[in-house]
Amino acid sequence: MTLQQILLTNAQVLACAVCLLWGISLYRRDASIVDPFWGLGFVLVSWISAAVSGGGSPRTLLVVALVSVWGIRLSAYLTWRNWGKPEDYRYAAMREHHGWRFPLVSLLTVFLLQGTIMWAVSLPIQVGVAENTSSHLPAWIGLCVYGIGFLFESLGDYQLARFKAQPANRGQVMNRGLWRYTRHPNYFGDFLVWWGIYLLVAAPSTWWWTLVGPLLMSILLIRVSGVRLLENSLSKRLVSYDEYVRSTSAFFPWPPKSG
Repeated sequence: MTLQQILLTNAQVLACAVCLLWGISLYRRDASIVDPFWGLGFVLVSWISAAVSGGGSPRTLLVVALVSVWGIRLSAYLTWRNWGKPEDYRYAAMREHHGWRFPLVSLLTVFLLQGTIMWAVSLPIQVGVAENTSSHLPAWIGLCVYGIGFLFESLGDYQLARFKAQPANRGQVMNRGLWRYTRHPNYFGDFLVWWGIYLLVAAPSTWWWTLVGPLLMSILLIRVSGVRLLENSLSKRLVSYDEYVRSTSAFFPWPPKSG
């Protein structure tokens, strides 16, 4: 298959997957099920790209493995975190606001939008796996960036889960471990993971336009659905969060300010 055919195939598969997920969400009256699919969507893209391109080089297998480890861990964690809980407040508010129009609105602005973003963010994966070309950088650079990011993301999620599991911490601000140096170690880790994958597959002929993948992910994490959205919510729910904001770096890890 040509690169164009692979890109089209992935677009079609993602569209079918999110539409199926949308149908399940209508049946369950819970649009939150779209969140755990985020990681699995990238796993799906990586495996489809490798399968239809016939690529089997060590670099291709490495990329597929890295994406799979990241995506499966994230989806498993989100599934565990949301299990048995009511619909996320964001989607519940949308449902109440739009009323009978919610099914169509959620299809367009939640499910299909997420599928489109996944396709765009995964461009480096699709192109790198499809063309099966070596990066212009040593593989260890991308692997190191990915490894640090995966550690930050997974350890940050683990530390937060342990903190929330203690009843005495209810309503308190998590400012321990990695959370002492950045208010969002999981988002920072996600940021590094995608830049690491990009560095691993960026080829001389395609690096300039596949750059849209990590750039889009970075914008989402810092300015749209990541840091900004979560902080607006936390500042309203946690009394001491403003003090935490003053002392702790928002995104990039940095020693906390004293006083």
